[in-house]
Amino acid sequence: MKHKPRPSQSHTTGWQLATGTVLALAAGVVLAAPVAKVHDLAKSEQQAYLDTLRDLVHIESGSRDIEGVTKIAGFVADRLKQLGAETQIIEPADVYRMDDTPEKTGPVVHATIKGSGQSKIMMIAHMDTVYQKGDLKNQPFRVEGDKAYGLGIADDKQGVAAILHVVDMLKKLNYKQFGTVTVVLNSDEEISSPGARALITKFAEDQDAVFSFEGGGKDGGVRLATSGIGAAYLKVQGKSSHAGARPEGGVNSLYELAHQVLQMKDLSRPEEGLKLNWTLAKVGTVRNMIPPEATAQADARALKVQDFDALEKAMQEKIKNKLLPESKVELKFEVRRPPLEASQMSRKLAAHAQGIYKNELELDMSVADKATGGGTDAAFAAVKTRGGVVEGFGLSGFGAHSNNAEYVQIPTIAPRLYLATRMIMDISEGKMTP
Repeated sequence: MKHKPRPSQSHTTGWQLATGTVLALAAGVVLAAPVAKVHDLAKSEQQAYLDTLRDLVHIESGSRDIEGVTKIAGFVADRLKQLGAETQIIEPADVYRMDDTPEKTGPVVHATIKGSGQSKIMMIAHMDTVYQKGDLKNQPFRVEGDKAYGLGIADDKQGVAAILHVVDMLKKLNYKQFGTVTVVLNSDEEISSPGARALITKFAEDQDAVFSFEGGGKDGGVRLATSGIGAAYLKVQGKSSHAGARPEGGVNSLYELAHQVLQMKDLSRPEEGLKLNWTLAKVGTVRNMIPPEATAQADARALKVQDFDALEKAMQEKIKNKLLPESKVELKFEVRRPPLEASQMSRKLAAHAQGIYKNELELDMSVADKATGGGTDAAFAAVKTRGGVVEGFGLSGFGAHSNNAEYVQIPTIAPRLYLATRMIMDISEGKMTP
C-alpha cells in the first residue's frame, strides 16, 4: 500500500509518528496517538503472520479440489480452536446450483469467540483459490524485499491469515469487551459461493458489523459497494431439416435465437448500472442442415438487488414473443452474486476506520461507495444484516489470478492488524464516529 509520505514519516518503517504528531498539532490538526499496546503488538505480529501465510500458501486449495480445501479448513479450524474459539467445520447442505457448480462444494469454517459485552462483529475471508492442483511449484511462498509472493497469497490467503492474527491479538490483549466475534471462512468463493452463500447470509443477519478481508488493493482502500453479477442462459429448440432440399420442413433455431437476443437489447440501462450483454452463442454442427438447437449466454451486472429480479421478469416476458411459433424457447437466470450497496451503517464504519488510519497511524485510506469491478462474499453478508458491511480489510497486494506476480505488501501487515483490532475495540466500547 502506498501513501503520501509526510515529513515526519520514515521511509523505512512508515510508522514513526512522534514528529508527525508534533507537526500536525502545530498546524492545528488534532491527531490521536495510536493505542500503544495494540500498536506494539501489531508490529510484533509481522513475522508470525508471515509464517502463517507461508503455511496457508503451501496448502493448495483450488475451489474444486475437495482434498485441498478440506485440508486447509482443518488447518484453520485447529488454529481457531487453539485460540479458544468455539469452532465447527460445516459441510454446506443448501447449495445454490449454477451452470458450473460442482457436485460437491467445499467446507465452511465457523468460529465464535465469546466476550463480556453486547456487540456482535463478524470477519469473513475465503480459503479457496482459482488455481489448479500442481500450480504451487510455479508460485511457492517467497519474500523479496517488502513483498511476499505465493499462490493465492493476495486472493485471499492474506485475509485468512489476517483474521487468525486479529483473533490472536484479542487473546494476547485479554480483550473481552465485545459480545461475540464470529469468523466465517469458506472454500467456494471463486466459483460464486454456491454452498457458502446461505450460511454467510445467516451468520451475518444479527451482526453489528461485518468486515470482509479481501485485499485492500494497491492503495489500501476499503469498499462499500460492488456490482452484482448475473448470468442468463437462453436455449432455443427448433427442428432439423435439409438446408438445401427441404429447408421449409425445419424450424431454424438460429433465426429464433437471433430474434430473442435482438429484442432484449433495450433491457440494458447502463446509466443506472444495469447491463445485459450476450457474450457466448452456440448453434449448428454442419453447413447443410437447419440447426435444431441454439444456445446463448449473457453477462448481467446490476447495482441494486431488485434490478436482477426485474431483469429476469422482463426477460421471461420477452421470450413469449417468438419469431417462429413452432420453436421452443427457455430462459434460465442465475444471480451469481447480488450487488453490495453502501448503507448508512457501512459508511459510518468506513468513516471510523478512515479516522483510525489518518489520526492514529497517519496513513491515507480511500473509501469507495460506488460499485466498481466484480462482486465478493460481502454482498451475501449484506443481504439481511442489521449492521454495516465493509469490504477490503485485507492487506494491500497485486496480481490476483495471475501466473507469477501475485503478492502482498509486507509493510501493510501491522497497520491492517491494528485497524481491525481497533475497530473491534471501538465498536465494543461504543466509540464509533457519530
